[in-house]
Amino acid sequence: MEPHDTAPPKDYYKILEVDYDATDDKIRLNYRKLALKWHPDKHKGDGVVTSKFQEINEAYSVLSDPVKRFDYDLTGIFEIEKYSLREYLARFKGMILTCNGLGIGHPSEGVEHLTNGGNIADE
Repeated sequence: MEPHDTAPPKDYYKILEVDYDATDDKIRLNYRKLALKWHPDKHKGDGVVTSKFQEINEAYSVLSDPVKRFDYDLTGIFEIEKYSLREYLARFKGMILTCNGLGIGHPSEGVEHLTNGGNIADE
């Protein structure tokens, strides 16, 4: 029997210190800034720095590739109980705004019409 990986999932957006809807340019900019800050050559012999640098590279390799980023965003490793409501909404802000733009409104929008004596068939 193989041991299960019990490490919590990594939030690549937090690792690169960007918002969930960050542009490719913002991701690249923050990656470069963090890679320079945490580069092992600047901190010789510090294993923590090397580990942090590898984590930054891993996050960038996923978020800089559109296919990998899309898959990462859909994988479900986003655990809502570990994030605040603000972080959760920020993660899905683009999807929420898109749905509103497509005319997918609030379920109660038709209720006012019905309570004023209207008929759905009249629409």
